[in-house]
Order: sequence, then C-alpha cells, then structure tokens
Amino acid sequence: MNPKILIPISFLLFGLVSGSLADTIYLKNGRSIEGLIAKEDNETVELDVGFGTVKFRKTEIDNIDRSSPEQVSSIRKGWKEQKEVEEKRRSERARELEEERRREELEPKEVSFSKDSQRIVVDALINNKINASLLLDTGATTVVLSNRIAEELRIDRGSSDKEDIEVQLADGRKIEARYVVLDSVRVEDAEVKDVGAVILLDAEEDIEDGLLGMSFLNKFNFQIDTLNNKLVLQKRK
Repeated sequence: MNPKILIPISFLLFGLVSGSLADTIYLKNGRSIEGLIAKEDNETVELDVGFGTVKFRKTEIDNIDRSSPEQVSSIRKGWKEQKEVEEKRRSERARELEEERRREELEPKEVSFSKDSQRIVVDALINNKINASLLLDTGATTVVLSNRIAEELRIDRGSSDKEDIEVQLADGRKIEARYVVLDSVRVEDAEVKDVGAVILLDAEEDIEDGLLGMSFLNKFNFQIDTLNNKLVLQKRK
C-alpha cells in the first residue's frame, strides 16, 4: 500500500466513522485507517470507508481492532443518513443552478447590428462552426442561407429527407431551395437549437450570407432599436 494514499484518506474518514466504533487497521508504518471490514482472506483485507473501499496486504498490517455487530449496524446507519444528506444537498444545488440558468436564459439579450440603408445586418454563428452575416428579415418565414455558407457548413443537401421547395423572394421572384434543419443559430448570447432553414439553389441573391428569419426570431419577444442599432431578444417562456 502506498503510504501517500493513507494521509488524505484518514482526513476524509474523520466525521464518517467514530474511532470508538469502527474497525481500525493499524499499519506497520505507524499509520491507521478506520472503516468497516468488507472482505478478508488469507492475504488481504478490504476496508469499506463509506464512499469506497481500500485493500491492504496482510503483510502491511500490524493489528486490527474489530467492531461489534451492533457497532457495524450503527456505523452503516450513519453512513446512509450522511449519504442522504449529501444527495439532498446535491439535488438542491442542481435545482438552484437550473433555476439560475433559466433566469439567465430569459433575461433580455442586446445584440448590436450594422445598418446599411434600410438593411439590418446581424452577425450569427451557425452550428457553432461558421460565422455568417445575416440580413434581419421579419418577413422571411425561415432562416435563409446562401450556397456558399451551406458549403462551408458541409451540409449535404442531397441527403435531406425533404423535397426541394420553391421560395418567393421579396421582389416576387420564385426560386428553388432546399429545406434543412440547422443544429443551432447563435446571435451573440441568444441561441436557438434545431432551426428550420432553406438553402437557395438557383441563384446567389443579394442577401449577404443569408436571412435571419422567423424560424429563429419567433422563439423570442424582440424589439428593433434603430436609433441605437440594437436588437433586443428575450426568450419566450
């Protein structure tokens, strides 16, 4: 047994078992460790320390003080109660963290945008891989991506289980497109997963890298502040 392991174990056991009740193994190197003997054979002794076991060779052991059956029962009861307390504490902490995450998620997010004439351009991260400049378009039912962005994302358009669709542009023209579902679209701290989108097939239109449409925007209550060039996004409950 490596003596270095015994020092932290001794500290961890303090408070888990009582020295007057527990089995105590005294080692030839002068150290001791408390717990409950779980297994023993001619060569080794395995000690249960409440959160795991430690095995010793009998050649390392000088002496063993053994607890009575009543003491063993009392110690195991104490271990069970302590584990229940620790589990309750972990569960409460997990709930607190989840509530904090939800509160943060529902806090309004301010997104800066650039404005060119009447067009609003927002920087977005697609599938946590590719940065794209998307025109904000509340009239677009979905996110729209250019062929170039689709190629950078390595989207295999031919593997989609959707048929090619026809989309109508703002000027009334209709062009072929392919429907896909993006893993995620992130605009600064605002993120939406599983976002419906279309990839333009017929032509590269004057849409920057694409359009930020309602398949993303409808997950938020949003405000467009053109005076301060801010898009305010608040996640819907």
